[in-house]
Amino acid sequence: MNTYTDQELEALLADLESDLVERKETLRGDAQAKARQAVCAFANDLPNRQRAGVLFIGVNDAGQPSGLPVTDDLLRHIADFKADGSMVPPPSMVVEKRRLHGADVAVAHVFPAEAPPVRYDGRIWIRIGPRRGVASRQDEHILSEKRRHRDRPFDAQPLPGAVLADLSRRRFEEEYLPQAFHPDVLAANDRTYEERLAATKMIASPEDPTPTVAGMLVLGIRTLDYIPGAYVQFLRIAGTQLGDAPVQDEAVIDGVLLDVVRRLDEKLAAHNRTAVDITSSPTEIRESTYPLPALQQLTRNALLHRSYEGTNAPTRVYWFDDRIEILSPGGPFGSVTSETFGQPGFTDYRNPVLAEAMRVLGLVQRFGYGIPAARTQLAKAGHPPPEFEVNANWVRCTVRARP
Repeated sequence: MNTYTDQELEALLADLESDLVERKETLRGDAQAKARQAVCAFANDLPNRQRAGVLFIGVNDAGQPSGLPVTDDLLRHIADFKADGSMVPPPSMVVEKRRLHGADVAVAHVFPAEAPPVRYDGRIWIRIGPRRGVASRQDEHILSEKRRHRDRPFDAQPLPGAVLADLSRRRFEEEYLPQAFHPDVLAANDRTYEERLAATKMIASPEDPTPTVAGMLVLGIRTLDYIPGAYVQFLRIAGTQLGDAPVQDEAVIDGVLLDVVRRLDEKLAAHNRTAVDITSSPTEIRESTYPLPALQQLTRNALLHRSYEGTNAPTRVYWFDDRIEILSPGGPFGSVTSETFGQPGFTDYRNPVLAEAMRVLGLVQRFGYGIPAARTQLAKAGHPPPEFEVNANWVRCTVRARP
């Protein structure tokens, strides 16, 4: 967000009814506290102007310069408003000396806070027209809603350094769009490529076509260049302890999410041996070591709910002789706790855009369905229930072989 030009500042000085302006001749007496209240109010931006508010020091109520000397000490003192701990969270400000109407004036541009409400001295100050005031309960609720709206989940955030060419247009138009929209809608829709990507949250916006985290996971040409942990490490271990037995098979499974899931499914199916019983029934009975649909639900659940932020760790699938361990980076999220993890009715989404993409691609059928479905399938096949070890940094799911 930019600061105003001199011409814009002079226009604001003349607008005595603006909710974007506070004028002070000096910072003596109670003027300093009122100036801080104004900074707090501008940061909260209750009217949702999405523009910087301006605190003028050295200007009278009529909008004319008062002749106050604008010294370096004065500018530092104003800049300290955000750093002395009286405002939480600290507001974003630019403090400078400007030449307005032929005189020097101290100007502080105060930008709307990314995480309102901002409090000064324990109170939430707001601006209503030219008046300051303490926020009511309803005002505070509005500010909190603004914060939640601005707090985009990590998978919806743009990836620094990524460009539109890092996404596969072919995959988007041939694989994703036909699943996301009815053919009649696509035929009648004259939106541009960028507008369609933005509508599915694969880029930040049509004006800012930076790929999002979800866009890179679903459509990325070089996903690991931007999200180093976006792969699966698969091991088949001939034994029951990691390190004490030979590794029969290993694979690093990377690429876009659809390819990762398909290749992981192939690995699971290849190692899931089928026993044939020809004595217990007039017809042969085929029984796999594990119910494959249960393994698919649990591994896809790990890919969906894992954290892709602040970690380079992969999702790990370790297949031992007596169990399968699925290790997912990131602990419980939102309303889910370690006590309620995996229980019916308790679900939240760290990666809501990715969740929608997996539904569009047919990798999940219903949200909140994966773990309960896996429990049912394992029980039918005679397996113990899946075990979950949950802490703040990772979740381990253990599927044990039949007794």
